[in-house]
Amino acid sequence: MEKEQTKIDRTTQDTLQKSSGQKQFRQFLLWFGALILGAVLGWMGITPLNEAFNFIATVFTRLFQFIATPTIFLAVITTLASLGAEENTRRIFGHALIYTLLTTISAAAVGLGMFLWIAPDNLPAHVVGAGMSDVPLQKLGSLSYYDHFLSVIPNNFLAPFLAGNVLSVLIIAASIGLGLAFMPKTENRATLLKGILGLQELLFTLIRGLLAILPVGILAFAGQLSAQIEAGVIIGALGKYTAVVLGGNCIQFFLVLPFFLLLRGLNPIKVFRQMSPAVAVALFTKSSAATLPVTLASAEQNLKANPSVSRFVLPICTTLNMNGCAAFILVTSLFVMQNAGFDLSTGTLITWLFIAVISAIGNAGVPMGCYFLTLSLMSSIGAPLGLLGIILPIYTIIDMIETAENVWSDSCVCAMTNNDLKNSLKEPDDTPLPIA
Repeated sequence: MEKEQTKIDRTTQDTLQKSSGQKQFRQFLLWFGALILGAVLGWMGITPLNEAFNFIATVFTRLFQFIATPTIFLAVITTLASLGAEENTRRIFGHALIYTLLTTISAAAVGLGMFLWIAPDNLPAHVVGAGMSDVPLQKLGSLSYYDHFLSVIPNNFLAPFLAGNVLSVLIIAASIGLGLAFMPKTENRATLLKGILGLQELLFTLIRGLLAILPVGILAFAGQLSAQIEAGVIIGALGKYTAVVLGGNCIQFFLVLPFFLLLRGLNPIKVFRQMSPAVAVALFTKSSAATLPVTLASAEQNLKANPSVSRFVLPICTTLNMNGCAAFILVTSLFVMQNAGFDLSTGTLITWLFIAVISAIGNAGVPMGCYFLTLSLMSSIGAPLGLLGIILPIYTIIDMIETAENVWSDSCVCAMTNNDLKNSLKEPDDTPLPIA
């Protein structure tokens, strides 16, 4: 009798896995079809259609931004409140931090290697000087590196949410979560925690609704990008620099991160297929924070990550794990300093590698965050900023690739942490967040 029941359970499990795999495949086809159709329609150059694409893409971007910050806030609170000071919390954070540092340092190292190999030439002085007019200097007053770190410390509850300061939101969420974990187990605590969990369920219901219509957003995002490319992006003398940045991103994306997954016994192709919705959204929104709802949904529904891992690791990785940003800051800083006549000795290269890694940690996770960080660093050492004005027109494409790489790296960190701890974490009590 027990053997028959075991056989039935195994058959049921196989059926559910097959059904889930078929659903993922249908979803992939739907997303891919929307991507191709949007690219074709955008390339046709139909003005009213492109205007519609721009409107829809803006609406979806705003909706993602609207839902992303409370998602981060509630996910960190509920995870820390439930785990508290248990060993699992420290283990999850420890694994995530180690993988974050390894992947970020490797991304910067790959960027440095590409810079030394391709060796981009200096630009004419008059070209660099002309680019100064395009530098958004008004940002410098509020974006010195000292002020950047100081702005992370919140001085009231609402300001980080209104400003979209993700790292400040994380600090507030961690404080509340740990406070709940160490509170006396009273009825007031239980009521408060129950209300927070209710808000999270409401938020996830909103996310499900947004994800259900996401193919429309992908269609618009693809059409918008295709129209921009068809209009022409002039790289000119920046060809080698662009090759360094994009080449380094591609090596990190397709070789280094999959290698990390293989070392931990994971199939990179399978993990990528499961997390591809999040990578696709990141490519178009250019914001790791805005992509977080899709990243969480993909991790829990497709990757089958334990919510204790995904809802703790992914919000943290949104600000700490910036592979693409570290590479961009390093390569761009070296390129600017080279054009300014700075001595790029071996010691300088190694020093700036770690400066880039540290700078990338705590980046806001919003469009152009890496650009303004680099602008602040170069301003602080007195380097000429005109080159950053020349880079600005092509930064949109760079930002897209970087963000996709950042979210793919977040996904890898989550997958590796979940794989390492899968035998020591209890099964989740709640249902994973559906992706569609």
